[in-house]
Amino acid sequence: MNERQKLMCELQRTSFALVETVLFLDGHPCDEKALEYYCETREKYEKVLKNYEECYGPISVLGVDSEKGWTWVETPWPWEMEAN
Repeated sequence: MNERQKLMCELQRTSFALVETVLFLDGHPCDEKALEYYCETREKYEKVLKNYEECYGPISVLGVDSEKGWTWVETPWPWEMEAN
């Protein structure tokens, strides 16, 4: 597994943890530990996402740096990542 794949796997794992935590918090909004875990996991997700996008380009349109132009079309589409 190359570095790009490792970062993508970490991003996917962290994203999954975030979604699951949000679902838990929807039913338990006063759970302090869950909220703390959410904050930590969100921070980790943002860090991994930033690292990935700095190295390999945006993985969604929200990651496009429009000051550099419309760079979204310059990298493989997310579903093309495995082919490259």
